[in-house]
Amino acid sequence: MIEGEAQLVPVGPQERYQLNPELVAAHWNQNSVGALVASPANPTGTLLNRDELAALSQALKARNGHLVVDEIYHGLTYGVEASSVLEVDNEAFVLNSFSKYFGMTGWRLGWLVAPQDVVADLEKLAQNLYISAPSMAQHAALACFEPQTLEIFEQRRAEFGRRRDFLLPALRELGFGIAVEPEGAFYLYADISAFGGDAFAFCRHFLETEHVAFTPGLDFGRHQAGHHVRFAYTQSLPRLQQAVERIARGLRSWGA
Repeated sequence: MIEGEAQLVPVGPQERYQLNPELVAAHWNQNSVGALVASPANPTGTLLNRDELAALSQALKARNGHLVVDEIYHGLTYGVEASSVLEVDNEAFVLNSFSKYFGMTGWRLGWLVAPQDVVADLEKLAQNLYISAPSMAQHAALACFEPQTLEIFEQRRAEFGRRRDFLLPALRELGFGIAVEPEGAFYLYADISAFGGDAFAFCRHFLETEHVAFTPGLDFGRHQAGHHVRFAYTQSLPRLQQAVERIARGLRSWGA
């Protein structure tokens, strides 16, 4: 729509799958206008802390660039609290939604925080994309902020934490390489190099033979994604335990 072209920046476990000032310096060119990051991130579950966000903000400001942060998984963190980029940069753009922490995925309701001088242009963009958010969805979202509703969300977050704490060591024990432990969202990004083959074939094998679904890394990027898969711990603990048993069985038949 705005005739821009995204430049993908390779990141790996050594960067905790996140952009940093050194990578900005290495990849910035005369056509660059800003950077988009997600914290916490899908598919890795990693996040940028306050100091890292501040350093990234300064690296972009030094180049007259804009920082856009997708904070859609804020609220879904385990053992840490995710900092908002607005704590260190009031000129940053923030994307968020009721879909994840608030569990309103199907309602398609979110928001954008932006500098005042660009709001009018963003309103024009919004009017051409979707006109406005449905009134029914907006009224439903108000219930999210009731104390009894927030209590439910926090119970749900604690349950996600228990699932993560089960699935992470279970997959590692089976031989999956999980170099960086997720601190947020509800995903595990795993290296399957130890088993051989490519991620698409690997995922298809388990879907067809064991009826366990997880996602090839190429759905999320290109850098070494062909031998990575993403697991989502959005099912109950008993279902995850059953899935691990099936994965263990499927590994015995993989490549046979």
